[in-house]
Amino acid sequence: MKVSKLSLYTLFVAISIFASGSLYAQEAKKLFVSMPDSLCPLLTSVNRADCIDFLESKMKAEVDNRFGKKSEMTDLSKDYIRMQMSPQTTWQMKVLALSDTTKIVCAISTACAPACDSRFSFYTTDWKGLPASRYISLPALGDFLTTPDSTTIYAFEEVRNSVDLLLMKADFNKESSELTIALTTMDYLSDEVAAKLKEFYRGPVVYKWADERFVRKE
Repeated sequence: MKVSKLSLYTLFVAISIFASGSLYAQEAKKLFVSMPDSLCPLLTSVNRADCIDFLESKMKAEVDNRFGKKSEMTDLSKDYIRMQMSPQTTWQMKVLALSDTTKIVCAISTACAPACDSRFSFYTTDWKGLPASRYISLPALGDFLTTPDSTTIYAFEEVRNSVDLLLMKADFNKESSELTIALTTMDYLSDEVAAKLKEFYRGPVVYKWADERFVRKE
């Protein structure tokens, strides 16, 4: 069967339009509006769309949420959104590429009371849940601490054994696919124990998106 050049061209154009439409649908703002209410119970789809419209119009993107309180979109880009859901809680989402045509969504929910703690969720672009362990291995307490020398090993073990709760705050880099996780356990400890722990704290753990998962930067 012969296929005319016109038919091949028409087919190519149709495929290109479909592909570009699919990629456009995977932008953060489109995904945010289409997110099921069950995954964002504080905001309606109208709330979410209004936040985008306000921010794109260079206005303060603040709306009244379902509880009659204020929620504000503070950042919006093609692949990133950050919401200040309440004075104590934030929500971030990042669109991450698995391939040229397939993407997933990573969401970080953070609550501060007063120590901040973050939780990760991963989804397909139609908001089906994915196992977080497939895409990230979260740091342990020891990953945030410097290795003690022989003169400080006793103090190190003492303060490490006093930590019974691991709290971490995660933030996306809105300009890249990097992810930073900081230890916030010190914020709930007594001042004395927190000061001792800070002596061994070497700083946040930084990840980059590579090979379809977050991997730690060296």
